[in-house]
Amino acid sequence: MSEKRRDRYARWRNKTIAFRVSPEEYMQIKTMASLCGMKMQDYLTSNMLHREITVVGNPRVFKAVRDELRGVCSQLERLSACSEASDEFLRVLAVMEEIVSGMVREKEEK
Repeated sequence: MSEKRRDRYARWRNKTIAFRVSPEEYMQIKTMASLCGMKMQDYLTSNMLHREITVVGNPRVFKAVRDELRGVCSQLERLSACSEASDEFLRVLAVMEEIVSGMVREKEEK
C-alpha cells in the first residue's frame, strides 16, 4: 500500500466536503483559482477560512492572466456596443486589476 500523502504542514487531509454549484459559479471559482496560481481545493480552503491569498508570479499565473485579459478585451469590445456588464465579469476584472497593480508595485520596488 502506498504511503499517505500529507500537505506542506504535515497534515493528512482525509475529510471530504462536497457542495453543488452552477456551471457559471464553477467557472468563476476555477478562474479565480487559476488567477491566483492555486489549485481549486487550496483556493476554496483559503477563501473559506479567510486566509490572505498571495499571488506569486509564475508561468501558470501569467498564462491565466494572459488568457483572462484576452477574454476581458473581447468582453470590452462587446460592451462598447451595449451598456451592461455582468457581475461575474466585473468581479473578474477587479481581481485582475488587483493582480496587475500588485505586479507593477512589485516591479517598481525592485
